[in-house]
Amino acid sequence: MNADPPLLAKRTIMTPGPAEADPRVLRAMSAPILGQFDPSFTAMMNDVMASLRKIFRTANHWAFPIDGTSRSGLEAVLCSLIQPGDKVFLPIFGRFGQLFMEIAERYGAEIFTLKCEWGHIFDPQDIIEEMKKIRPRIVAVVHGETSTGCIQPLKDIGKACREMDSLFVVDAVATIAGTEVNVDDWYIDAAIGGTQKCLSVPSGMAPITYNERVEKVVMARKKVERGIATTDDQKTEGNQPPIISNYFDLSQLQDYWSPRRLNHHTEATSMLYALHEGLKVVLEEGLEERYSRHRFHEQALLTGLKAMGLSLYVEHEAKLPMVTCVKIPEHVDGEAVRRLMLQQFGVEIASSFGPLQGKIWRIGTMGYSCRRENVLFVLAALEASLSYYGAAISSGKAVQTALQFYQKEEMRKEGV
Repeated sequence: MNADPPLLAKRTIMTPGPAEADPRVLRAMSAPILGQFDPSFTAMMNDVMASLRKIFRTANHWAFPIDGTSRSGLEAVLCSLIQPGDKVFLPIFGRFGQLFMEIAERYGAEIFTLKCEWGHIFDPQDIIEEMKKIRPRIVAVVHGETSTGCIQPLKDIGKACREMDSLFVVDAVATIAGTEVNVDDWYIDAAIGGTQKCLSVPSGMAPITYNERVEKVVMARKKVERGIATTDDQKTEGNQPPIISNYFDLSQLQDYWSPRRLNHHTEATSMLYALHEGLKVVLEEGLEERYSRHRFHEQALLTGLKAMGLSLYVEHEAKLPMVTCVKIPEHVDGEAVRRLMLQQFGVEIASSFGPLQGKIWRIGTMGYSCRRENVLFVLAALEASLSYYGAAISSGKAVQTALQFYQKEEMRKEGV
């Protein structure tokens, strides 16, 4: 007789994604399945759209999730906009700027890049000056680069894009619901988020929003599937080559998320339950309060790491608030430390990629993972693991220093 598989071990997840899912989200996912055209379900779809507008801080009509991981949102936007030969400008300061390039290349774009050393960001004026030379049709920028722990200011770039009539596409996967993302104020034409980071929803959906400038391009390429197209649909097809991807075709997804509810795919029902609840949690907390919470626990983590004697990879004003990159001490096997933390403490932190592989750890304080007990536990696990491997650190100080930080804040709030 086969034994039941064991339950997975409980983990404290302190990576730059995924973050721990909020318990309310997990409960919501266990609700019974509804049909995708059930009025109760379509009402939930409308609620999700309204909530996403608030979280993206936009008046855009189109705000809905793509079914798939965050990468599916990036691909849906780029494949719906890019035609072969389009000039696409990509300022790259980490791994996920490179991902933009990978996707854009596959759709036949003419790629232009500007690169800076990992761990740094661009002066927006440098990007703008390069845009003036290139005159790109699309500018795509990562807002929060989790591979390096940096955040790129966007408003001036967005304003310049609008003045030059370039479409401004932003990867806000790491930043949405964790720090400011102001789609309208920053002149962003299309923004892509992710569920598995600061929204504290499992990976599996990519919330996006886009404005009328993007919609105009999408509608010029509109083509409805033959099996469901009406005579009117055939008469109103766009005058530009159709979007290459069927699944990621925003023109068809618009019909699915509109009152028409034209069938495109079977909606990921339980994931929509999760997103619906996750968005409610965010809005109940309040965006400004949530941003402040991420900065607060970031500071507690930093005090503990520094007290331990560790050095940060990024400590300038462009540090991403919810990702802290720590230099691995000399003569320390970073992967051995990570394994010990996971096996003995159930705490997970991340390594990095490319030129930073083996040089830094990345600790995430995102969404539901961004809590006092998690910060204290990751500091304790990291200190104990480093001590076990004989690293030259100041033992016994990290957790105590972070505790003092928290207690001082409690006393300040109480007016003591």
